Amino acid sequence: MSSVVNPVRSVLLHGYGVMGSGVAKTFAAAGFETLVRSGRAAQLRDLPPEVRASTALPEKCPDLILELAPEEIEVKRKVFREIEAKYGSADFLLATGTSGLDLNVLADGLARPERLIAIHYYMPAETIALVEVMAGPAAPRDAVDRAAEALERTGKQPLRIYQPVVGFIVNRLQHAMLHEAYWMITEGIATVADVDFAATAMLGPRMCASGLLLQKDISGLKVNRDAQRAIVPHLFHNNRPNPLPGELVEKGETGLAARKGLYNWEGLDPQEVRRTAARELGKILSLLEQETFPAMKRLQPKDRAHRKESA
Repeated sequence: MSSVVNPVRSVLLHGYGVMGSGVAKTFAAAGFETLVRSGRAAQLRDLPPEVRASTALPEKCPDLILELAPEEIEVKRKVFREIEAKYGSADFLLATGTSGLDLNVLADGLARPERLIAIHYYMPAETIALVEVMAGPAAPRDAVDRAAEALERTGKQPLRIYQPVVGFIVNRLQHAMLHEAYWMITEGIATVADVDFAATAMLGPRMCASGLLLQKDISGLKVNRDAQRAIVPHLFHNNRPNPLPGELVEKGETGLAARKGLYNWEGLDPQEVRRTAARELGKILSLLEQETFPAMKRLQPKDRAHRKESA
C-alpha cells in the first residue's frame, strides 16, 4: 500500500529517445498508466504494448509529467509553458529530466514553481536501479517523496535530494573526478587507458564493496585527514571545463556513434558495444543487490548532523 497522500498512478513522458524508451518500460511494467508525447508518435515502433503515444498532450492531466527534452534551457521552458497552459492549476508533478541544468533557472517564469522537481535516470534506464529525485527551489519535501515513492514501485532505488544543486549527487562526484582525469591526460601525466585502468582495477571495485565514505572509516579518518591536507591543495582547481572533450567534439570525434572519441571504435558495432556494456553492468548490479547493498543498509551513518534540512 502506498505511504504517500495522492500517490502517482499515471505518467506522461514528454519526449521519447533512448532514455525515454527505458523509462517507459519501467513504468509500464509496474502497472502505471503510461503515456508518451512525441512528434514522432506515429513512427515509434519500440513502444511497450501498454504504452500509448500521441503528438498532443492528453486531455486528462497525468499525475506525473517528465520532460525529456534536449538539454537547453529555452527548449525546456517552452515545454513547461505548454504544459502549464494545458493543465492550469491541476495537481500534478512537473519533473525535468535534466542532468546538469540549474533548477533555479528552469523554475523562473513558472506559474506554479512549487510543482517543479527533477528526476535523473542513468542509462540504461531500465537496468540501473539508482534514480535521483531533487526538489526545485520552491518544491516541498512531499513533492520529492511522492515522486520517489512512485519510482520505488517501478523497482528503482531513489536518492532523495531536498534542495536543488546543479549536477545532483552522482554527476557532481563524477565530474570532479573527470576534471582531474582530463587535466592529467592533457598534461601527459596519464593516458586515457591509464585512467580507465585505475578506475576499473581499483576505484570501481573498492567503491562497489565499500562505497566512497564508508571506506574512509575502514581505512581510518586520520589517514584520510592527512591525505586531504597533502593532496587537495595540489588538485587542479580552475572553475572551467577542460577543453579536451570540446576539442574532440569540434573535430566530429564524439565517441562510439562517430567511431572515434577518447578511444578508436572503428570496425566495431555500436549497438553490440552498448549491449555488452549493459550486460556486464547488469551482472555487477545483480551481485551488489544480493551482497553489498543489504550489508550497507544495515549500517547507521552519522550523516544527519551534517545534512542541512530545507526550510
